[in-house]
Amino acid sequence: MLRLIPASLIAVVVVLAAAVLLGASPDSTPGLPQYTGDNQLLPPSDYREWIFLSSGLGMSYSAQAGHEMFTNVFVPQWAYREFMKSGKWPDKTMFVVEDRGSTSKGSINKVGHYQTDSMGIGVEVKDESRFPDKWAYFNFDEGTKSASANPKAGCWNCHEQHAAVEHVFVQFYPTLKPVAKKFGTYREAAENVQ
Repeated sequence: MLRLIPASLIAVVVVLAAAVLLGASPDSTPGLPQYTGDNQLLPPSDYREWIFLSSGLGMSYSAQAGHEMFTNVFVPQWAYREFMKSGKWPDKTMFVVEDRGSTSKGSINKVGHYQTDSMGIGVEVKDESRFPDKWAYFNFDEGTKSASANPKAGCWNCHEQHAAVEHVFVQFYPTLKPVAKKFGTYREAAENVQ
């Protein structure tokens, strides 16, 4: 004799199965750093869905002019929300600095600059359990599958000396600067570097 399973029991089983599958997904919390077995960072694939903080054009840390490119900065929504509540970056925060070419000639444009092709991304990660100095920096070109942290003498030292909030150049993010000042986490000296 064939038994019928009640529809309510089927619905409960489907909901529980969906919850288990979503909970087991590695991307269940978007915007968290993902690493390979040998401690290399995987490039965040969804960063264009994060909060856009700001864009720079032709910024350089040396007095010599170089290739003028755009830098677009993104941070995960969850980290942005935490910063807005405290003026501090929570553990596992990532920033993506997307480098894009710049041009002024094309289509109907007569003056000014606009963005062109990707030139790669830089990723800054705060991961207190993985890095002894809390922050690490990575570079990815198109097609790079994973990256090792940059040497401490490069990005880490510069951010340690010149960033306005922890290791982040909040002085260049006009929507975050007043938040950090409100919470007393802003380092005013970062604006006076010569």
